[in-house]
Amino acid sequence: MTYDMTELNRETAMGGPGTVTGAREIRRISLADFAARRDEITAELWDAAVEIGFFQVVDHGIDAAAARAAFDAAEAFFALPDDVKARHALKKGLNAGWESRTQVRPSIGTPDQKESYQLTRPHMDGLWPDDPAGFRTVLLDFEARCRDLAMRILSCFATRLGLDAGFFDRAHDPSADTYQSTLRLLHYYAVPEEFRGAPDRWRAGAHTDFDCLTLLFQRAGQGGLQVCPGREMTAQEWTPIEPSEDAVTCNIGDMLMRWSDDRLPSNFHRVRSPGPDEDQGPRYSVAFFAQANKDVLIESPAGTYPPITAGDYIQRRIAANFAPRA
Repeated sequence: MTYDMTELNRETAMGGPGTVTGAREIRRISLADFAARRDEITAELWDAAVEIGFFQVVDHGIDAAAARAAFDAAEAFFALPDDVKARHALKKGLNAGWESRTQVRPSIGTPDQKESYQLTRPHMDGLWPDDPAGFRTVLLDFEARCRDLAMRILSCFATRLGLDAGFFDRAHDPSADTYQSTLRLLHYYAVPEEFRGAPDRWRAGAHTDFDCLTLLFQRAGQGGLQVCPGREMTAQEWTPIEPSEDAVTCNIGDMLMRWSDDRLPSNFHRVRSPGPDEDQGPRYSVAFFAQANKDVLIESPAGTYPPITAGDYIQRRIAANFAPRA
């Protein structure tokens, strides 16, 4: 199938198994003393983003207890019966609510083996479950913490791109009804007995993210995330990213790649199924996607990409990812 967006056509070529290498470094960057070290941190973030598109941040200011509370809320929600979760089903085109095995990546054409719950602030009417207790409060608090961290990181990229430091903060205004940044709870299903060790099965197929910046929280021991930088696309050489509860894994998304005229690459990643000697149980993660408000115009300064509003951009990407390949 051919798409009318460069990003999607790149993705269709990324469905093969490729090879796995551990030789590539996924950098860990401390954000301690951010104000005093801002120039140093900016240089480190820029280098890691340009070279790999992925990096991990530590000393980031999000309390470990807040992350644990978000994971606990996710587990409690996903433990509810499907018919209860279905009362809070995904709102078409709005990235809000619950879905199960509906996301179909252009890379593989089959559903990801997961369920998810999306929190997008302006669209949550009717989507908050009665149980588990405290779910809404915990997640709104965590979403706000994630947004603050994402804006701190994006302010560094804004400076290097010749924009003012508050550019992306204004573009992701949570007080506006056009706000579309999303907190996503993810539950990858335990591998059924009959599929354990089967080749070419993915918990999430190869893809790039739609947004400016993704923050990913993972649990130690629940691995599977792999990244393939753009220069290794042809050979499809993948590097595992080990989960670490003290680090937030970050990656550049397609919106920021467009805004930077490809200087900041949005690179492919996937979640593989566990091997025959690995834990076959469920995997949980929590992701925050910093997606510019719907009315914000994404402009490529050098004309690499045509201008498009962030709202139109997200709609086109959702349409391609939540429909079967023809």
